Amino acid sequence: MEREIDRRIGAASAVMRTLRGSVVVKRELSRKAKLSIYQSIYDLALTYGHKLWVMTERTRSWVQAAEMSFLRRVAGLSLRDRVRSSVIREELGEDPLLLRVERSQMRWLGHLVRMPPGRLPGEVFRARPTGRRPRGRPRTRWRDYVSRLAWERLGIPQEEAAEDGWMDGHTFLPGHQPRKSRMHFGFAGLGP
Repeated sequence: MEREIDRRIGAASAVMRTLRGSVVVKRELSRKAKLSIYQSIYDLALTYGHKLWVMTERTRSWVQAAEMSFLRRVAGLSLRDRVRSSVIREELGEDPLLLRVERSQMRWLGHLVRMPPGRLPGEVFRARPTGRRPRGRPRTRWRDYVSRLAWERLGIPQEEAAEDGWMDGHTFLPGHQPRKSRMHFGFAGLGP
C-alpha cells in the first residue's frame, strides 16, 4: 500500500512541477483560482484510489506533506516562513486532506455494508480468506483499518465492528435511515 501512496504522491509532485512556473506562483491569479486548480487537478492526482488506502502514521505524514507543499505555495509562503499548517489551512479555508480521505473511506464503508448480497465489492468485503499467511507481522487489512477508523471517528466499539458486526449492515452508521422502496411505497409498514 505504501508503494501505491508513494506513486500517487509522485503523480501529484509531477503536477506540481508542471504548474509551479505557470500557475501556482503567479501573482496575477487570485487565491480562489489557485485553490480551484488545487481541488480540480492536484487533489485528484494525489488521492486517486484513496478509498482503499490503509493509512499508517508514515503515509499520513507523506500525504500531509504533499498537500501542504501545494497549499504553502498558494499562500505565498515557504517552510522558512515557519507558519503552521493549521494556520495556512484556516487562512485558505481548506479542510485537511486526510480528514476528507477518512470521510470518503467511511462513505465507501457505508456503501459496502448496505450492498445487497451478490454484488462483488460487498462479497469481497465480507470474504474470509483461508490458508496460511507468510511469516512475520500481518499487514493491516482494509477491514481492520476502517474498523479502527470507525472506533476513532464515530465511537463504534471495535468489538462490535470486528468480524461479525459488519454483517449487521447499516446499524453502525449513525443517522442512517433505510431507504423506502419506490416499488412498495404505501404498502403495510413501508410508507407514511
